[in-house]
Amino acid sequence: MKPNEIINKMFQNDAFSQWLGISIESVSPGSCTLSMTIRKEMTNGFGIAHGGITYSLADSALAFAANSHGRQSVSIDTSINHIETLREGDKIIAITTENALKNKFGFYTIEIKKEEKIVALFKGTVFRSEKEWKAP
Repeated sequence: MKPNEIINKMFQNDAFSQWLGISIESVSPGSCTLSMTIRKEMTNGFGIAHGGITYSLADSALAFAANSHGRQSVSIDTSINHIETLREGDKIIAITTENALKNKFGFYTIEIKKEEKIVALFKGTVFRSEKEWKAP
């Protein structure tokens, strides 16, 4: 399957990414760019976006980028640094970079940006199974 076919199949079955309002901007082998807008129900008691929102966007970007090579892959280690606060109405973009791809593991960084400013940095490692994505 082609990378965009895999990501579209994953997204169709991903109720959480759909609830977040994620849009798929671009996909290529090992890379993915996603965007979304912060909604009121995504904010915490301080009126800023809950940290789990940027984390979830980055986690989806990680999954899509890692699986785009055609082998089913799952995250085994992730972390995030929150750099700037976000508020309702802010549009954010997740840009994935594949740092290294090995037989069993993949290593990625995701920049979360608001306009040109980095608001969070995410790092993820995935386990690459032997199971291939197959067309329906």
